[in-house]
Amino acid sequence: MFSTRLSVVEQFASILASDGVTRGLIGPREVPRLWDRHILNSAVVEPRVPQGSTVADVGSGAGLPGLVWAIARPDLDVTLIEPLLRRTVFLDEVIETLGLDNVTVVRARAEDVHDVFDVVTARAVAPLDKLGRWCMPLVRPGGVLLALKGRAAQDELTASTATLHRLGATSIVVATYENGDVPTTVVEVTK
Repeated sequence: MFSTRLSVVEQFASILASDGVTRGLIGPREVPRLWDRHILNSAVVEPRVPQGSTVADVGSGAGLPGLVWAIARPDLDVTLIEPLLRRTVFLDEVIETLGLDNVTVVRARAEDVHDVFDVVTARAVAPLDKLGRWCMPLVRPGGVLLALKGRAAQDELTASTATLHRLGATSIVVATYENGDVPTTVVEVTK
């Protein structure tokens, strides 16, 4: 999955397991399941991202999935959108440590960003109706929102379909990507 970039993602995992815990970006109980529940959970979706895309990761937090995608796919131009200073400082430090030149950190709320992207993603940020209101304005026409959700994805979609269509959705699909014991469920909203 990471090919020649495996050492870089291993270094990222090490940072998450140490500084990420110390700085409150991930819980200490998440360290034993860091790979399957967080890194691979994020990575299995990246083949859905077209070659050379501009990507926005809304509410990036510890860099999931944005940094994982940027590591796996140097062809992507990834923008991590995060409102909290302590998280943006962490993200900037990780980007420098890993030597990533395809990532930008923007300290802002999604609704204050006025750029558009080919792909917008978010993981564990908000219920789908609220997430749609934040993210759909960032999706260029013909682009896609890839909302990484849990098992309740279909229920969230049922409650938010009308809102997503009002925001410009032309197609909405729930897709599950196999990932061992923890499959990744994604709501794919095309604009």
